[in-house]
Amino acid sequence: MSAWPSGYGRRVLPSVDSTLSEAARVASDLSGPEWILALTQTAARGRRGRAWSMPEGNFAGTLVLPLDEAPGVAALRSFVMSLALRDAFVAVTGREDAFALKWPNDVLLRGGKVAGILLESIGSGARVTHLAIGIGVNLAAAPDVSEVDEGAVPPAALKSALGTVISPEDFLDLLATAYARYEDQFRTYGFAPIRTAWLAHAARLGEPIKARTTRDAYIGTFVDVDADGQLVLETAKGRMTIPAGDVYF
Repeated sequence: MSAWPSGYGRRVLPSVDSTLSEAARVASDLSGPEWILALTQTAARGRRGRAWSMPEGNFAGTLVLPLDEAPGVAALRSFVMSLALRDAFVAVTGREDAFALKWPNDVLLRGGKVAGILLESIGSGARVTHLAIGIGVNLAAAPDVSEVDEGAVPPAALKSALGTVISPEDFLDLLATAYARYEDQFRTYGFAPIRTAWLAHAARLGEPIKARTTRDAYIGTFVDVDADGQLVLETAKGRMTIPAGDVYF
């Protein structure tokens, strides 16, 4: 497996309520970025407080990054992590064609959701002092379709879809190495090269999709992700940007 990236901490916990909750507890004591991996989670959560299923053998981890950035810049780490996840999947499977990236924070395997990302800022004020990037990956098994929202892409698992078996610890080594490389690129060159790479692997680019915010739903052609990470749709009423929401195919 890949050598562990320099400057990143690594802790593996047999069990924890949530790696995101653990990140909030330890962030102030960290001197640098640190990965937290849990082999079991008892209170995992996804976006908007949704429950996150954690079958045995799946990956549940959080990367804690000490930062001093505006919230909008910190939020672009979802694209950085998406690319790192895709690289880790390709490294372990050799299947470049099997994986795509779904705005804003999912990785698809043959059209099914194999990984999700959740960002949480730690601290207060106009600057983000710590960012927790939570990642859930269906390595061994996928949740039942009844556990996902109506209309959402169905879950997929690496083992059943491709026959690939890898432990959470070994997957972490691959993911951490890939992430460190993209993080260096992001800090050096900004979002532009990350955005270009992400769009090269974007699911349904140039096709009709539905985007749902907390208030409204929009149907249009997915034409771009802008310099701020917003979804750009071409609709019957013209071009519009959506800063946050869920996408349905």
